[in-house]
Amino acid sequence: MSDKRAHHYWRSNLKIVVSLLSVWFFISFVCGILLVDILDTIRIGGFKLGFWIAQQGSIFVFVILIFVYIRLMDKLDDEYNLNDSDEAGSQNTTNEEVSS
Repeated sequence: MSDKRAHHYWRSNLKIVVSLLSVWFFISFVCGILLVDILDTIRIGGFKLGFWIAQQGSIFVFVILIFVYIRLMDKLDDEYNLNDSDEAGSQNTTNEEVSS
């Protein structure tokens, strides 16, 4: 991969990471701490929404963000033709050449 292409790939990766971390920050810190009093006026399943987000919601969002990150990085890798199957094939070929 050329330096310019690698730079664009890295910038795209950083945009994905920063955007997903921003979502997690908003849910865990802003909703779970700063807006907890406002969200506590809403009840879901008998629990105050602010309490639920602080205790469980931010963890659920984090797990969902992991799967979103995987999907977005797979798309980015496909866009830049970086497939694991290509790397595995080239590594196997190299290992066979070494052992011969």
